[in-house]
Amino acid sequence: MGIDGIQLKEEGDEVKEKKEDEVIHLRRTIGLLPAISFIIGTMVGSGIFIAPKGVLMNSGSMGMSLVVWALCGVLSTFAFVVAINCWSVTLASRTQVTLTFIKMFALVLIIVPGIVALARGQTENFQNGFAIDKLTLDKLPLAFYSGLYAYGGWFYLNFVTEEVINPNRNIPLAIIFSMVTLTVCYILVNVAYYTMMTAEELLVSDAVAVTFANRALPGLASAIPVLVAVSCLGALNGGFFGAPRMLFVGAREGHWPVLFSMIHIHRNTPLPAVLLLYPLVVVMVARGEIFQLINFASFSWWLFIAMATMGMLIHRYRFPLHPRPFKVPLAIAVTFTVVCFFIVGLSLYSDPWNTGGSCALTLSGVPVYYLTVHRSHLPTRWRKSFNYCNKQLQILLEVAQQEVQAY
Repeated sequence: MGIDGIQLKEEGDEVKEKKEDEVIHLRRTIGLLPAISFIIGTMVGSGIFIAPKGVLMNSGSMGMSLVVWALCGVLSTFAFVVAINCWSVTLASRTQVTLTFIKMFALVLIIVPGIVALARGQTENFQNGFAIDKLTLDKLPLAFYSGLYAYGGWFYLNFVTEEVINPNRNIPLAIIFSMVTLTVCYILVNVAYYTMMTAEELLVSDAVAVTFANRALPGLASAIPVLVAVSCLGALNGGFFGAPRMLFVGAREGHWPVLFSMIHIHRNTPLPAVLLLYPLVVVMVARGEIFQLINFASFSWWLFIAMATMGMLIHRYRFPLHPRPFKVPLAIAVTFTVVCFFIVGLSLYSDPWNTGGSCALTLSGVPVYYLTVHRSHLPTRWRKSFNYCNKQLQILLEVAQQEVQAY
């Protein structure tokens, strides 16, 4: 056995001698309820309180907008926050459970008065609900972008698979329960909106939920903005919990600087990856108007989802005998991939400015990769400087790579 082999064996023995709570790695602390809350809490953000305007504006009619909401659910089935996610995985998951119950209360607060009014015969706004005179095919992808924005977060639980207790059981259960629950709730919320507002009134509203509350719940109208803010906080917490894990794994696989594959030696959180998201969120928020931001973000979001599912199909064809704890029927995977590419492709025509900007931002990752990861062609002085900065940041943040394989 060579010197390197002896050294690796000694390091492995040292890790084995450590107690479980001393070994640096991501721990499985997320049960079924936190997993469900993670999905629902991430999905229910500002979208359902704002996106109905974008769906109706681009779908052409009330009836068609409800169809888009339902199809978005079916398709999906197939900043303070930074401190919480840096501090503790358990604290972040408990925060998510609490905020999820609050935002579900907000949805019920909208659904009940709308259904009561509908039961009393207030159906005049649904006359000619499926009029298609304003429907155009080129605008339909933008309607789906607004709807899918409200459903965004259905796949975030996949990012924290290493930290889910019994993932083979809890991940499918959490996704199915969450998606069925929210698809029903979102359709009922939109029915409630349309019961109290005409299509024209909804389109001129900047905050649909607030306009609804002023009519249906005048005594509680002032509470709606607070509930929407809490809902946004929950979605932000879920995003900051899930997205850094994707960056963490990317760095671990060699697609990012190695610093982002490290976790805090005491808190067991992917601290560098969490901190990186903060300036990115600030840049995105500075983008401007909400529906431009939705189109800007959704293009790259759904492009990569489409590419990931296409890669899964290719992988299944090339390696048919590999074990697969979660196996999706081939017809569903193909349909989902085709629909995603269709929405992404047509949106380039419908809104070239925002989707083109998103495409350019995505391509900017190529030079970043060659400057920070694939650095063999860079001058030696640059590489040494980069390695020095990486080492100093590791010391400052008190982070290290995992000592055991938890995946």
